[in-house]
Amino acid sequence: MTLLRTQLGTTLRGHRLRQRRTLRDVSGAARVSLGYLSEVERGQKEASSELLASICDALDVELADLLAEVSSGLRGADGRLRPLLPAADTADVPDEEVTGTTSDEQPVAEPALALVGASARAAGRSSGAVSLAA
Repeated sequence: MTLLRTQLGTTLRGHRLRQRRTLRDVSGAARVSLGYLSEVERGQKEASSELLASICDALDVELADLLAEVSSGLRGADGRLRPLLPAADTADVPDEEVTGTTSDEQPVAEPALALVGASARAAGRSSGAVSLAA
């Protein structure tokens, strides 16, 4: 199972390396210590949403695009979400306990998080503040 922080770090490092930028350059632009950015890239630290937004700004990457890329990576090669419980653990559990539905019901989509304030950045204005809303 891949941890979210590991996938985030790998994705951030990929963007930095494709831009041929150093940790020092990005850490300075993001106003975060070089050591902390290194730990985030190696998946050793959980980055806050504010820190991720700052790193994304430094890399000129939209936070929503980064999260979509991380989500894709977590889905795996076949494009399907990995179960939260291993298949062996769910064998004796009724479907309604695993999925929250019975076999004849369709699951109801959970509310997704939306990036609020992204339109200002898309228009070329960086407000410096990013908030998540359900």
